[in-house]
Amino acid sequence: MNENQKKLIRGFSKLTKQAKLDWIITSFFNKTQSVYHEMSSFWLQDDKQQQIIDGFSENTVSNFILPYSVCPNLMVNDNIYCVPMVTEESSVVAAAASAAKFWLERGGFKTQILGTQKIGQVHIKWDGSFQELLDGWQVLEPAFRKTIQPLVHNMEQRGGGVKEMSWKDFTNEIPGYYQAFVKFETCDSMGANFINTILEELGKALGEHFNVLRDDQLEVIMCILSNYTPDCLVRVSVSCPVSQLKDSSIPIDAEDFASLFNTAIRIAEIDPYRATTHNKGIFNGIDAVVIATGNDFRAVEACGHTYAARSGSYSSLSHCNIEHGIFEFWMDFPMAVGTVGGLTKLHPLAQKSNELLGNPSAETLMQIIAATGLAQNFAAIRSLVTTGIQKGHMKMHLQNILQQLSAADNETELVLQHFEHHVVSFNAVRTFLQDIRNSKAAQLSN
Repeated sequence: MNENQKKLIRGFSKLTKQAKLDWIITSFFNKTQSVYHEMSSFWLQDDKQQQIIDGFSENTVSNFILPYSVCPNLMVNDNIYCVPMVTEESSVVAAAASAAKFWLERGGFKTQILGTQKIGQVHIKWDGSFQELLDGWQVLEPAFRKTIQPLVHNMEQRGGGVKEMSWKDFTNEIPGYYQAFVKFETCDSMGANFINTILEELGKALGEHFNVLRDDQLEVIMCILSNYTPDCLVRVSVSCPVSQLKDSSIPIDAEDFASLFNTAIRIAEIDPYRATTHNKGIFNGIDAVVIATGNDFRAVEACGHTYAARSGSYSSLSHCNIEHGIFEFWMDFPMAVGTVGGLTKLHPLAQKSNELLGNPSAETLMQIIAATGLAQNFAAIRSLVTTGIQKGHMKMHLQNILQQLSAADNETELVLQHFEHHVVSFNAVRTFLQDIRNSKAAQLSN
């Protein structure tokens, strides 16, 4: 049996969690005892909670731990929030907190919801004409609405449901391809399961109806929500007189800072290379809150990046303007998040995150998340156009470097003192730490 064959297994998903972990360790690791101890050490002590966590995914063998942090002092529409953030990147939380405090003294973040509708699509192929499709749908729609009434009743009671249905003709791009384009309102839930259920019922109804009308076979290709939600949109902004931008965190003149900041944003608007990194900084803040509240950060990212490219060229999600001595920084951001259903109620810390935020509605959560993203973006651009990004980032990263180099407590204290006034880099820290150890070894030998 060769090495690859030893790594194959049948029926893995049917094994117990213990058996899965045992097989992985014996098949892929050398130090079996230490690996088992390390992997199992991350299991929760509460068996009931661990069972809930295991149910989120498949083939689970351990838990992957990330820091759970908070960003205090974030003022959104005159309300103060302490925002939960889950991220592994150094300086993200510190930067967001710094920007939150900066704008707290200047009126905070202002937000408004521009829309909350989500999109679903039924993709079909049919040899009939577009007009025949529209005529057939006009006949079918009343019966379909009646069929789905039990499925939409509870959502409609909360003000949601199926809001609009239309058809799109793509036969110039793909022969016979049409699309049912459906708009939904899902209130405080993200709504994926609700939307997909309605879409599959629509696909079934279309197939049954049109295949009776004529001999041509209507083929339902797929029924699925779209994670691009440009009509589920929040606007967030900050503004103040340029003269009020002066702060101890900004080591240059307020007017010069405003001008440099504005130019930096303009560069991100016209250059996709810069825009990609610029928007990544926004997602540093947004993703951290989305994860902490049990929402789908992958869907939010996919939507945001598509929105950033809606003009045909990838561009900055945030914008800046200076007129009549007033500095304004803002962003329109599309996102579909929920505060009921899914992990928001199942994950213990997601529950606590929503409680920490005052158990917000989905609309309020959208506004808090967007404000955190803009705060993170402001802090990043402020560093870039003044002190440079590495100074603050590497100081925050210093503890990680010391961990990698197995620094003792007394060594850590000396390193922290030294790098208060020196540029931090992995090599510089390693060299300084080695000098400490060499000096200590020399003293011992004498």
